[in-house]
Order: sequence, then structure tokens, then C-alpha cells
Amino acid sequence: MGYAQTYADAIMARGRVPMEPVDFVPDWSDGPRKTKFYPGTGTVPLPADDGGVPAGATVAHGLFGGGTEAAPGRFDLAALSGLLRDSYGLTGRRLGVQANTDLSALPNYPMANWSRGTASGGGLYPVAVYWASGAAGPGLPGLHYYSARHHGMRRLLTGDVTGEIRAALGAEAPGAAATDQYLVLGIKYWQNAFKYNSFSFHAVSMDLGALLGTWRLWARARGLEIEPALWFDEARLQRLLGVEPEAEGVFAVVPLAWAGEPRAAAGRAAGRAAEAAPVAVRRTDAERSRRVLTFDALRAMQRATAAGATDRPAPGALAPAAAHPPARRPAAAQDLPEPAPLTMNVRRALRARRSSFGRFAAHRRLSAAQLTAALAAAHAGAELGGDSGAAGGGARLATLYAFVNHVDGVEPGAYAYDPERRALRLVSAGAPGPFLQKNYFLSNYNLEQAGVVLVPTVRTRAVLEAVGDRGYRLVNATVGAIAQATYTAAAALGIGCGVALGFDNLSYREELDLEGTDEAPLLIMLLGHERPAPADFRYEIA
Repeated sequence: MGYAQTYADAIMARGRVPMEPVDFVPDWSDGPRKTKFYPGTGTVPLPADDGGVPAGATVAHGLFGGGTEAAPGRFDLAALSGLLRDSYGLTGRRLGVQANTDLSALPNYPMANWSRGTASGGGLYPVAVYWASGAAGPGLPGLHYYSARHHGMRRLLTGDVTGEIRAALGAEAPGAAATDQYLVLGIKYWQNAFKYNSFSFHAVSMDLGALLGTWRLWARARGLEIEPALWFDEARLQRLLGVEPEAEGVFAVVPLAWAGEPRAAAGRAAGRAAEAAPVAVRRTDAERSRRVLTFDALRAMQRATAAGATDRPAPGALAPAAAHPPARRPAAAQDLPEPAPLTMNVRRALRARRSSFGRFAAHRRLSAAQLTAALAAAHAGAELGGDSGAAGGGARLATLYAFVNHVDGVEPGAYAYDPERRALRLVSAGAPGPFLQKNYFLSNYNLEQAGVVLVPTVRTRAVLEAVGDRGYRLVNATVGAIAQATYTAAAALGIGCGVALGFDNLSYREELDLEGTDEAPLLIMLLGHERPAPADFRYEIA
């Protein structure tokens, strides 16, 4: 067992044994930018995408398939623009009276709270999005960085480097050889580590899944499919991007089926020439922080998860790590009603998505139909964040549990979700509010006021045994996508949602009677109605 299991154990126990450095305090005055900055590069604005998500492209289509098709099965520049704007682009400024601890700083413009479609740990958004475009693309081939604040592309390199990316992916990656358009996702660790230190690898690998989950949901709603790859020659892509191996990890590559495919043969020829004479980005990101710290656990996790980057799992490798069926519990199942419909347009739902931060109101109970819809969305989200081509797909990694506080027709208690039967199986009866609040570290939520708290678990140890340390990225990407699917469904249902990592993981394992298993509770997701007439400010910019 490699270092990733040691790190996973430390994450699970951090509520009782703090992770090093124990006395760490963020230097807020010397924090990094939320985006990368490449001096000397110009920004090319991306086009409008007014028709990118048709009115009939609903959240249900995005989660469960069956969406409409704007351009049959292929991306073009307008679709790429819409994908990026709706997921990571800035869409508005928000300010609301709520319980989060940073509220006092948000009215000041330099600390403005800008809304985005995709959730992120601590609201830091550290995922860097690069676009490699070959000859089939809409303009001069090159490698670009997506500037979310400007919704445009900064050209880092001119020339077709897609052969390098194809070579890094290998022949087994789905869709890699059929296109010369790729999105590459990197994570500059300092953008999160300045706040979360050693814990940051856990957070950013979930951020990756949240973003991939948004992309898959968005694409499915308009009849497209994307297949992210998490296994590839990471060192090769780090050299191409000109980044320091322990400062920025390359977490995913997404091939895009492009509308200009007939021209792709020329791009592949140019790509083969690039393979013979590799090139690299020479421009470097200008760091704002005067002092950049390093953390041993973070660097060790980058090294451990990068070491097996080219060892793409064989078909069926993840089968031994599949989630245990909830039917193993002897308790009788309580059947749930038909889910409430998720008919909101995907774009509208992503624009409406936000964290509730303590605004839940217990006197307004969730309906059982809303709970059913949220559970179905979270269950579907488990397939949105990972590498479905790795290990042949098919292995569902996550199990869902529900702490029910205030839901019509469902008695308070802890339950396991049985998706096949659309039912809940009782784990323990009784109001869970005191347990939930006692084992939450922060002051920005009152968990007892939420209608329900959902908890996804993954058999982390089994995944690592099956596919090696890089499987840790897959575990957390799966959980991040579950969180994003739940957030989006909550927006479509018109209810509040909040996701948190600040809880005692081991206490949840004990409360859910998981001590004899290898299931790891990794996240909590709060759902419920909010107090009426909130004091909110919203200024939409997209």
C-alpha cells in the first residue's frame, strides 16, 4: 500500500488527530490570485453562446441522459464557450446575509464574491483549464489558458501540439485519436494550499470532480458526450505546459469531438511532427504571493499519484472496489415516492446554484418527492466525475446515506439509500440533529435545521488496492461530482444546499455502523428549505 493510503487515513482521523502543520495560520494579505496570470499574453474573447443550452435541455437530461442536440454530437467554438462560461466563468456578484465566517470582507470590492456554476472548496476555484487546438479548430492552432475573469483565451503557444497530448494519453484513452481538440485540467496547488495546507490535496481533487461533473451534465443536456481521462503521461504534459511538477498537477484530459473533424487529418499529421520535436510553453505564471510555502504531505501526494500516471487500469480492475449494495442491511426498506421533476434548464440551474451557509429553516419540511429527486441526482452524479473509460467502466464506487431531520413521510433517523428499489433502509432511528451538530467543526451551518444531510462513502482502500495511488484522484473526483450534481438538482428543485468537509469522519463511520467495512464518509451535503425573504444582493454579468 502506497502513501495515498497513509494520507487517506490522516484525512479520516483529522477530527481527532490534527494534520501537520498543526499551528498553521493563513496569511490572507499575501494570498495568491484565484486565477493564473501570464504577463504579455493577450486575451481573445470567446463568442456568445445564446443558443448553447436549448430551453429543453433540463437538469434531468444532464443527469440521466436523453438531452437535445444542437449540433449532432460535436462541439464547436460556441459550444465550447458555453461550456466554459456556464461551468467556471464568472456569472455575477453576490452578497447575502448568512453565517459564513468571511461575510465581513465580502462587501469590499477586492474580496468580492463572484458566482460560478461549479462549486469549489473554500470558493477558491484552483482548477486551470487549458485548450489545445489543432488544425480542425476555428483558428490558428495553439495552446491556450482559459481566463475565467475575462471569459477569453490567453494564447500561451502557437502551433499544433495536439500530437503531444495524444501521445501522452495513449491509444487506450477513449476518443483520444479521433480529434485534435483537447481540454487539459491542471491544479496549481498554492491557490488552495495557502488556506488549507496539507488538507488541500483532498479538497482540490474534489474540485476537479465538481468541474468534470458540470461539464458532463452540461454536455449530456445538449446531446453531447465527453470522456475525461485521469490516466496519462502526466510528466509529459507538465513539460508541455511549462509547469513545475510539484507545484501543479495535471489531473485530467478531455478530448472533444469537434464539428471540424474532416480537417483533423492535417492536424494529426502536424501532431506527429510535434511528437518528433517536443515543444513547451515558455511563458510562466506570475505569482502574486511574496512567499510560497510547501507542505510535505501535499508534495508527497503529488509524487505518489503521479508515479502511476501511465498505468491505465485494465478492464474490470475496479470491480473489487465497487460500492456494497445497501440491501445487505436487514432492515426493511421504506419505499420513496416518484421524484420531484428536475425540469429547470441546465444553464438556469447552474446560475442559481449557491451555498446556503446557515439559512436553513426546519419549520419548512422537505417533501419526500424532493428527497427522492436529490438522492437520484447524487446517485447519478457518481458517474459524472471519473474516468469512465478506465477499468472498463461499470463499477459504481459510491454509496449514499441520509440523515433525515425534517422530511414529510420519513421518520427522523439515519438511512442507507437503495437506488435499485428507490428506497431507504434504516440504520438507526431517532433525531440525528444532536449528533450532526456535535461532529461539525465550523459555525456556518446549523445541521439540525437542514431537512436532510446526505453522505457519500467510497471504499477508498479498495480503490487504491485495485488501481494504485492515482486512484485517490478518482475517489475524490467521484465525490466532487456527486456534490455538484446535488447542488444543481437543489437549484432546480428550488431548495437550499450546502456542502462541507469540516466534520469528524470517524464519528460518521461509527454512527452509520460502517466500522466493519472499508467505506469512508468523505463529504456531507445539507438540503432543505431556507428562511423566506433573504437579504441578498445579486448583480448578473452573464
